[in-house]
Amino acid sequence: MIGRLNHVAIAVPNLEAASAQYRDALLAKVSDPVDEPDHGVTVVFVELDNTKIELLQPMGEDSPIAKFLEKHPQGGIHHVCYEVDDIQAASRHLQAQGARILGDGEPRIGAHKKPVLFLHPKDFNGTLVELEQA
Repeated sequence: MIGRLNHVAIAVPNLEAASAQYRDALLAKVSDPVDEPDHGVTVVFVELDNTKIELLQPMGEDSPIAKFLEKHPQGGIHHVCYEVDDIQAASRHLQAQGARILGDGEPRIGAHKKPVLFLHPKDFNGTLVELEQA
């Protein structure tokens, strides 16, 4: 069901500093910041040949990333995102297998303007998994 790795998301306390680190130290191509108010974050994408790194900074205290950074003040890996061909079929299959879909269970539009779902980390070895329709 899952296809390619779309991105690994890293929560950061300072998006500008993290972007500069990837751009200047690693000589990576880094996108401009984009606010994603529906998800409570500002994001940039570090473009790699085979995937992307998503750097996430909270937009406010209610952001899930703010809560993550309370526990991990220096930041860290927040989730991995895999592509699926059909997000609705993936959701039905996963729920039939007992996996929990976070939120209301319905896909939301993600940072790439495509439908996404998040799967409960307790169902996937302690890892928050995002599925994005390819």
